[in-house]
Amino acid sequence: MIRILLADDHALVRRGVRLILDAEPDLEVIGEAADGAEALALAAAEPPDLAVLDIAMPRMTGLQAARELTRTHPGVRILILTMYDNEQFFFEALRVGAAGYVLKSVADRDLVEACHAAMRDEPFLYPGAETALVRDYLERARTGAEIPDRAVTEREEEVLKLVAEGHSTREIAELLFISVKTVERHRSNILTKLGLKDRQELTRYAIRAGLIEP
Repeated sequence: MIRILLADDHALVRRGVRLILDAEPDLEVIGEAADGAEALALAAAEPPDLAVLDIAMPRMTGLQAARELTRTHPGVRILILTMYDNEQFFFEALRVGAAGYVLKSVADRDLVEACHAAMRDEPFLYPGAETALVRDYLERARTGAEIPDRAVTEREEEVLKLVAEGHSTREIAELLFISVKTVERHRSNILTKLGLKDRQELTRYAIRAGLIEP
């Protein structure tokens, strides 16, 4: 039996995905989370075989949760289940250790197959993702370029997400267990690195980066 942890901030989506998974004789959803932080807590209490994570969730995104799961539970396979047919998110999912990238629009067709592929240590990519991979490889081969480093650090990404969600500097400091001055320094660094001016531009960037939903 493949034990699955499911994380999505929409209860209706979780219910529908659970129906798809639990209908299979060898798949069992053992836990549901409404955000990435809750998913990590559930995984710490009862590690699953497979985590199916949405991208845009409150507090911690699926990509952030995947990155942490890869560090703390390297044996857990990870699938990203998302509405975003987006090359940036796809490549970031590969970077953080996901075994597959499944679009919600075709989850009823692809998700079960993706779960089985992940447990066989085989990648699962939707057709558009395969095209993006080939195009990226050919472009890097042509120019001799490497995959670029992350624009911001993991801690800066956490601060960026919370700023975009509307939290005050003091609230962010309390949530991340850091000082107010440290939050201000991170925010200043983010603005400089990304060439942004204010919270409004940070929020637009966070939406484009899949850290929050529009």
